[in-house]
Amino acid sequence: MIKSVMVMNTQGKPRLSKFYDYQPVEKQQELIRSVFGVLCSRAENVSNFMEADSIFGPDTRLVYKHYATLYFVFVFDSSENELAMLDLIQVFVETLDKCFKNVCELDIVFSYSKVVLEAASSAIALVSKSVSSWRSR
Repeated sequence: MIKSVMVMNTQGKPRLSKFYDYQPVEKQQELIRSVFGVLCSRAENVSNFMEADSIFGPDTRLVYKHYATLYFVFVFDSSENELAMLDLIQVFVETLDKCFKNVCELDIVFSYSKVVLEAASSAIALVSKSVSSWRSR
């Protein structure tokens, strides 16, 4: 199960976040700071997958992708496939690119409602294509 989706800039400012388990705002901010602290201290040549037990509790993994000035982060439990989560980040970014013609941080900041609505509707079509192509492998 996906526990959280976060998009933050390289200074650690959250640009988009969604927690699927209820967390008070203060706890969300603490979790985002903790994730950023780990991400910014990682070398560029290391894996995009990591254990997140110390931040989110037992049986939790984290996958991230760094594009330009943004980190896209998915937090999930062991029932999810890590490579599928990495692919989901790619689909999410491609969807944003379609919505904004080359998405950038300012698009997410100033067009939040468009990000949520259009990304959600476009993602349904993209995910079904992605899943059907994955199944045929």
